[in-house]
Amino acid sequence: MNHDSTSRAGTAHVVSTHSIFGAPCWVSLTSRDLPATEEFYGAVLGWQWRPGRLGDRFRIATADGAPVAGIAGVATMWQMAVAWTPYFAVRSADEAAWRAQERGGTAAVGPLSFPPGRAALLADRDGASFGIWEGELFTAWETWRRAQPAFIKLHTRDAFDAAIFYGEVLEWATDRPGCCEVHYEGGEVVLRSRGDVVARIESGALEEAPDPAIRPHWQVHFTVADVTACARAAELHGGSVLSKGSDEAVLRDPDGAQFTVTSRRGR
Repeated sequence: MNHDSTSRAGTAHVVSTHSIFGAPCWVSLTSRDLPATEEFYGAVLGWQWRPGRLGDRFRIATADGAPVAGIAGVATMWQMAVAWTPYFAVRSADEAAWRAQERGGTAAVGPLSFPPGRAALLADRDGASFGIWEGELFTAWETWRRAQPAFIKLHTRDAFDAAIFYGEVLEWATDRPGCCEVHYEGGEVVLRSRGDVVARIESGALEEAPDPAIRPHWQVHFTVADVTACARAAELHGGSVLSKGSDEAVLRDPDGAQFTVTSRRGR
C-alpha cells in the first residue's frame, strides 16, 4: 500500500483502522510504465499526481486535492500482474493474514511494515487478490470514500462461500464497534459500512476461464461525472472500452488493468 499520510499531517483528520475496519480503505494499481499510466488516468479520471514516500516508482493520485489511489510502477521489476487491488482496513494485519491462510487463502507479500502501519497482499481461496492495511489512513475515511471510489465488487465462483471467507478474515458482521454489515440484496451479497454500500459480491466467475476478467477478481469502480467522456478519453489514450451502458463502462488501461467508471447519477 502506498502511504503518504505524513505530508498531510496537521491538514487532515487522521483515522486509524482500529476505528474503521473490514471496509475497503484504499486502492492501488501496479503498472509497467509509470509516465504512461499517469498520462492515461490523468486524461480519463482527471487525476493529479504527487510523489509517494516509497521511492521514484510510486505515485499518489489525487482528486480535488484528496488522495484517492496509489500507483506502483513495479510490475516488470517485481514480476507482478498489472491490476487494480483494493485494500481493506484491519485491526491487525498479522492476525488477518493468518486467518486468511488458515481458511485456504494465500499470502503473496507480507505482512510488512510500512510506517505508520503494516500491509499484506493476499489472495482468497478462489485466487482473487486483495490487500489489508493496519494503521493510519490517508485522511478521514468518509473523505476518501467520497473523493472518487464508489465501491468494489468481487466477481467470484460462489458469493456466499466468499462472504464467509472474507467475513471471517476481515471480521464482518461481528459485535465489534466499527465493523461492516453484510446483507443479501438483489441477488448479491452487499457490504455496508456506516450505511454506505462499500462492496458487493457476485457469483458466476469461472476459476479456469482463459480470460482473466472472467476469473474470480475484485473490480474497482470509480465515480465520474460523464461516463461517455471517460470511455472516449480511454480509447484516445491507448486504452479500450470492454462494455458500456448509460451509467457505467468497463475500461482497460494500456497496460491491461481493468476498472469500471460509474456515473454519480447511477449511484
